[in-house]
Amino acid sequence: MALPQLSAEDRAKNLAKAAEMRSKRSALRAEIKEGNITLVEILKRAEDPVVGRMKVTTLIESLPGFGKAKTSALMDSLGISPSRRVQGLGQRQREELLKALS
Repeated sequence: MALPQLSAEDRAKNLAKAAEMRSKRSALRAEIKEGNITLVEILKRAEDPVVGRMKVTTLIESLPGFGKAKTSALMDSLGISPSRRVQGLGQRQREELLKALS
């Protein structure tokens, strides 16, 4: 599949939009780390592009007390792929994730 040819203006707009989304996800991760927002609230906002496109591993690593090793072990035990994004979680996976982290 060939990539579309974008004008310099379209490319700049897309780059700015991507940077804005990364910035919003970073701010969200900071709120999670500080405890200002709970995992339940995050999962309820899965349709929000900022939340929905975040990888589940990134979300879990944002929680206090979770690093790469603990996150990887949890994801393996729940059968969630490391590349899965929040919006792609099934209902059962959400329930098991909440149960494991509660």
